[in-house]
Amino acid sequence: MNFQLTQEQEMLVDSVRSFVEKELLPYEEQVDRADEVSPELAAQIRGKAIAAGFYAFNMPEEVGGGGLDYLSQALIERELSKVSWALHVFVARPSKILMACTGAQIGDYLLPCVQGKKIDCFALTEPGAGSDANAIKTRAVRHGDDFVINGSKHFISHAGHADFAIVFAVTDTYEH
Repeated sequence: MNFQLTQEQEMLVDSVRSFVEKELLPYEEQVDRADEVSPELAAQIRGKAIAAGFYAFNMPEEVGGGGLDYLSQALIERELSKVSWALHVFVARPSKILMACTGAQIGDYLLPCVQGKKIDCFALTEPGAGSDANAIKTRAVRHGDDFVINGSKHFISHAGHADFAIVFAVTDTYEH
């Protein structure tokens, strides 16, 4: 079995490594001391990631993403992980569940996230259930055309920067 990276993969690694060294690493100490990423720095990183073609690298080309295979995505993640999550989260990887959007949802959620105009967060994890979707207790009950959600979530990465949350909730229960 050949484990050599292709020339394209090596170029990708070099490009992401350079991006990390020039656009993220210089801010590591500042962000660590401040214990936050300023909105200005977040926008700067997002803009440079979009310009470099790294933003939404996990999404299919047909929706404007990078369309990269899983190995190439892992190579990018390896390079990004050389700085804190606080910084590299702004080289966004929109939630793949957005690919399930239909109708107006595509223009309201999917495309803006891929283009860097909106940011999503993923709310699955709960106290007592962890990230086991079968054990979640949060409920969504229909109220007219809307749903009322009751429950609690935690460990929602990027929630403070998100424009909307993808919230996992039980809408119906049944006995086995």
